[in-house]
Amino acid sequence: MKRLMLTALLATALPLSAAPAPFYQWQSLATGRYLCSANNPGEGWVRHSGPYNNAACRTF
Repeated sequence: MKRLMLTALLATALPLSAAPAPFYQWQSLATGRYLCSANNPGEGWVRHSGPYNNAACRTF
């Protein structure tokens, strides 16, 4: 019974794979500078472009 439960658990968990968070290019409202981040840098920043799949905010 335990083996069946373990097999069922593994069978349901295998299709679930974690993907990396998308990166966005953010622009500062105060200085106009750009920042590439997967998280919102806070107030004073607006999302400029994205999503990108890497931390350099470039598409390959």
